[in-house]
This record gives sequence, structure tokens and C-alpha cells, in this order.
Amino acid sequence: MSGQRFKSDQIYQAACRIMPGGVNSPVRAFRGFEMTPLVVASGKGDTLTDVDGKQYVDFCMSWGALLLGHAHPGVVEAASNQIKQGSSFGIATEIEPLLAAEVIRHFPTIDKIRFVSSGTEATMTALRLARGFTGKSLIVKFNGHYHGHADSLLIQAGSGVTHLPQASSQGIPEDLIRHTVSLPFNDLELCRDFLRQTDQIAAVILEPIAGNMGVVPASREFMEMLREETAKKGSLLIFDEVITGFRIGLHGAQGHYGVRPDLTCLGKIIGGGFPAAAFGGRRDVMDQLAPLGSVYQAGTLSGNPVAMAAGLKALQELKKPGFYDAIQRKTDRLTKPIQEKIQKMGLPLCLQQEGSMFTLFFGVRKVERREDLKAMDEALFRQFFKYLFENGVYLAPSAYEASFVSSVHTEENLDRTCVLILQFLENI
Repeated sequence: MSGQRFKSDQIYQAACRIMPGGVNSPVRAFRGFEMTPLVVASGKGDTLTDVDGKQYVDFCMSWGALLLGHAHPGVVEAASNQIKQGSSFGIATEIEPLLAAEVIRHFPTIDKIRFVSSGTEATMTALRLARGFTGKSLIVKFNGHYHGHADSLLIQAGSGVTHLPQASSQGIPEDLIRHTVSLPFNDLELCRDFLRQTDQIAAVILEPIAGNMGVVPASREFMEMLREETAKKGSLLIFDEVITGFRIGLHGAQGHYGVRPDLTCLGKIIGGGFPAAAFGGRRDVMDQLAPLGSVYQAGTLSGNPVAMAAGLKALQELKKPGFYDAIQRKTDRLTKPIQEKIQKMGLPLCLQQEGSMFTLFFGVRKVERREDLKAMDEALFRQFFKYLFENGVYLAPSAYEASFVSSVHTEENLDRTCVLILQFLENI
């Protein structure tokens, strides 16, 4: 592989000398795969091209952000037009309330919204706001749920931090960690008992459909219990929909479940491929933010006009009739034959899917919580990843991530990918 990707090798080796691990986000380093990571030159539609000219059908899609695929013409035009007018001001612009209104239109639980630049900023500030509003300090999260790399949230997290002790990080004081409790996801009785034991919980935060330990949905009963118990205690319920917002549907996972959170965190798709995220919710809570209230948040690039223009165009595309039905058909075209093969052969793995998100879990037959992944066959996943990569298909280089189908994945590429996966499964 090294000889076939000479330029990638050169670039990565040079990067390693001046950047920790040669990357700016850990999973990009292909840790444990014993191969040079992907170094991208360009993307178009459903396809990536690396610096050596090799092409890959992309099912990572910028970690779910590119529902419309790479370099969507309308999004490119909207961003380009804004760049010509100026790319950053650090001052209010006309387009920010336009995108805000578009988001609020589809999320009835959001009365007011604040834009930031990353999902980490969104969740971090939502928790600060919850503490400020309630006057309480304790945060409850769930094992395997990743809410960005803010200190108080890197506890029993998912995704790229799974190799660290307790899925946490060095550099986080114990005094801070003690204000966060991480519980088993979907364990209704245990979690309900804990919520009833204390009045000090400022907020419960979760991914309604986990995407950073692979695709693992909450049960409806679990979601309804969280809503009921937090309301009783005067705690806020926060949905991290950085991945699921506008991915699962126009109304996100909360529309799917019919459960109303107090605050919602959004990202990825709302920036149209540019760095943008947001948090929003109840008016009385949001009005505690500066400059109206005493909970502080600021950012030079918050509401960046290029990201706002790209995001607004992206959301306008999603509203076209039949958009989500079409992407569901595309995803099912890929996943259904794989599901059938797993069942027919009785293979020791499972494919879990919600809308256009899916994960193949090797070594386990059903995943409802992080603890179910103790038997995960990561060695087999590495073989699977390398096999697809060598055949021009790119998935996220982690056994604990979701894969994503976009509106522009072609039937030809979906069918080719399906055949490759079926061939791999025949030989395990």
C-alpha cells in the first residue's frame, strides 16, 4: 500500500514532524491500522480523490455533515458569493437570522438559537447555560456518548477516545470530573433510580441516536422516562443532535421520538460543510445568555457568514419534496442485502441502521448500550476496513463510528459497495 500511495506517504511523514500524530483530529491518523492515512485532494458528489489520484466512494461524508455530498453546486455557489462580499467580520450580518429562522421552523422546541463554530462549543455552552439557569452543578451523560472534547464531557465517551482509560483524558482535574456522572445508556430502571436520588442535576445530555459508538438508538421508553424525570426535578434535558439534526429528518431525532428537550445542540449539516454549530431551546433558558443574562459565551467566528450562507442553502435543498424518502431508498439499497446475508448465514455480527446512518458491528449480534460492545471484534473490523479501502471504498477508520449515505450516492456505487461487503462476509 505504501508504494501505491507515494505522495500520501510523503505528506503524512512530513506532517508527523510538525503536527502531533500528523493530524488535527486523532481518528484521522488510522491508529492501529498499520497503514498511511488517507490524504485527500478533492471531493465531488459521493467520491473522494486522494493526493495520489486514487478514488474512493465515501461513506464518512465529513462525519455525517455532507448530506448533499461533496461540492454540491448550490452550496458552492452560495458560499462563493458570500466570500466575494467578505469571509469574516466578527460583526452581526443579515444572513444569521435567516438561518436561525430556518432551523427554528423545523425544530418547534427551539424558541431562540445561538450559533457557534463546532459541536464541542455547542454542547459545552449548553451545559454552562443549564448550570446557570438551574443553579445546580451535576451533569448526567451516558456511556459511549460523545459530546465533543470539553473537559466535563470526556468521561466514558465514545468514538476516538475509546482507547483511553475510562474513555477520559489526561489533563482533566478530578474536581471537574466529579460534577459529571456517566450512566449505562438504555438502562431504564438504573437511570430512573439515579435521577430520583438527587436534586442536584443541572442537565441530562444524550445523543437520542448515538452515532459515536456506532448507530445505537435510544428506546422510546427510555426517552420518555428521561423527559418525565428531568421535568419532575427541574433539570434540563439536552439533546445532542449534532449528527442527527437534519440527518434523520427535517425535525431531527426529537421529531422521530416525539419527545421535547429543553435544549438542542446542532452542527454538521447546518453548516453545509463549513464549520458551524448551534444550540437553542426554551426562551426562558436561552435568555440567560449574555448580553441578556449572566451566562457568557462569545466567538469571533460564531455565525460566520460563509458557513451561514452554505448552511441556509443546504437546508433549503432538504425541504424539496421526497428528499428524505429518496435517501432512505438509497440507504436501504445498500443495507438490506447485507442484513439478509447476516441473517441467512447466522453471522456473528449485526448491522444497525437509522435513516441514512448505519454501522456494522463485528462480533456482536445486537447493541443497545456501550457495555454490549465488550465482545467487539476490532481485528475483524480492521480487516474489513482495509479490504474496502483497497477496493476504493472509504468508511470511518474506527469500529465505533457511523457510516452515512448522501443524496448523491449513485446506484452504481451503492451496488458496488454492497457486492464488496457481501464478498467479505462470505469469507469470515
